[in-house]
Amino acid sequence: MDFIRINTADNVAVAIHDVEAGASFDIDGVNICTQNPVPAGHKVALEDLAEGADVVKYGFPIGHLLSPVAKGGVIDHTNLKTNLEGLLEYSYQPDLTEIAPAAEKAFFKGYRRKDGRAGVRNELWIIPTVGCVNGVAQNIQKLFEKELQNYPSIEKVIAFPHNYGCSQLGGDHENTRNILADMVHHPNAAGVLVVALGCENNQLGAFRELVGEVDETRVKFMESQKIEGDEVEHGLGLLREIAAAARDDRREDIPVSELKVGLKCGGSDGFSGITANPLLGRFSDWIVSQGGTTVLTEVPEMFGAETILMARCQDEQTFDRTVRLINDFKAYFMKNDQPVYENPSPGNKAGGISTLEEKSLGCTQKSGNSIVRDVLLYGERLKTKGLNLLSAPGNDLVASTALAAAGCQIVLFTTGRGTPFGTFVPTAKISTNSTLAANKPLWIDFNAGVIVDGTPAEEVDKAFIDFVIGVASGTPVNNEKSGYSEIAIFKSGVTL
Repeated sequence: MDFIRINTADNVAVAIHDVEAGASFDIDGVNICTQNPVPAGHKVALEDLAEGADVVKYGFPIGHLLSPVAKGGVIDHTNLKTNLEGLLEYSYQPDLTEIAPAAEKAFFKGYRRKDGRAGVRNELWIIPTVGCVNGVAQNIQKLFEKELQNYPSIEKVIAFPHNYGCSQLGGDHENTRNILADMVHHPNAAGVLVVALGCENNQLGAFRELVGEVDETRVKFMESQKIEGDEVEHGLGLLREIAAAARDDRREDIPVSELKVGLKCGGSDGFSGITANPLLGRFSDWIVSQGGTTVLTEVPEMFGAETILMARCQDEQTFDRTVRLINDFKAYFMKNDQPVYENPSPGNKAGGISTLEEKSLGCTQKSGNSIVRDVLLYGERLKTKGLNLLSAPGNDLVASTALAAAGCQIVLFTTGRGTPFGTFVPTAKISTNSTLAANKPLWIDFNAGVIVDGTPAEEVDKAFIDFVIGVASGTPVNNEKSGYSEIAIFKSGVTL
């Protein structure tokens, strides 16, 4: 098979692999001959299309042609333009599909926390309140790593340096405080050491109030300017106390209903909406059927497909919050005099994605068919089971950090181009094509490209469920093996 037509309404087909000019193929009984070489993931016209004609993929228009394209001709970012505009008005027209509860409940091996929540890792985290003490936090980490064998229940110790916590105003300051406070409460941490300086805007006393109630044997705070002598040695002692409190932590059977999974894509290509993103969508529906939670974010990559999500909102109140989610992000672009639809990226275009509608229609497939149960602001933590939407940009590390901060124990990240990064929870990479999986085995954790290679989707779905349960039960993913664990906090304003 050289090409695939995704929806019967489509007037384009997608190349499964690189195809030479003059190649002949049949789509629904119609013979097509390629006019030019077609790179894998790119589109060809299934009929003669005039200038201005809509190009249809996934059953929806993804833009209009800037010049005529003959049957068999290539359509890409050079001859296709978005149909999208600025702020829009929407009406609630629900189209809801209830996901039936699973007949058989699934379990993973996780850590039950004192407050009842479940973690999939048992790590010690060192969180600076401000970038000025990044070095202190990292030195504490390096020294404690030499002692890790003394604490067999602790899987890893990680410091999370960042640039913020001071010289910030308004929303940026609150974003920093909220994300760091979310991390303190995350169930993947067996314990947390918060390292402050003392003179920063993110004052430790106010930050402790924001964090609220914690298990004081597992969460400790240190203000470096108030410590006489070596603050690194002092912090090391606090970390030893936390590790000792976690000495009896053990994995136990926990229902999948307590899993919270973030859904993200980056470096997408023409196969993202055919293989990996639909795979995540089916997995999301399975998690929901188990009573669990999934979260879809990267709001700018909902533009053009937002009405599909709006129709799946459980009620008019949730719909209204989704409208604000979309229009507030558009207003953010416009306030900064930036085009709302300056997307896809160069890598997306090279992979066969030509307009934001095309990218968004593929991106939102990660959410499956479940009903949207809640909409979260940036920095908010999950409170409702089922499918949630979360306000965050498309930037890979910022969005993945936001997903983890919301309470996701795992982030599932689909990619057609590849990326090695990871946020502060396991960040599993799912390739959209087999070439990437073969070329980057130290990046890619699961290959969804086998679907287009001919492996039945049902077989891949089962393997993927087993894979995620394995990750939740302790199997490390590649970003963890490589030691790539980072955070990035959304910033939109002035730095003093």
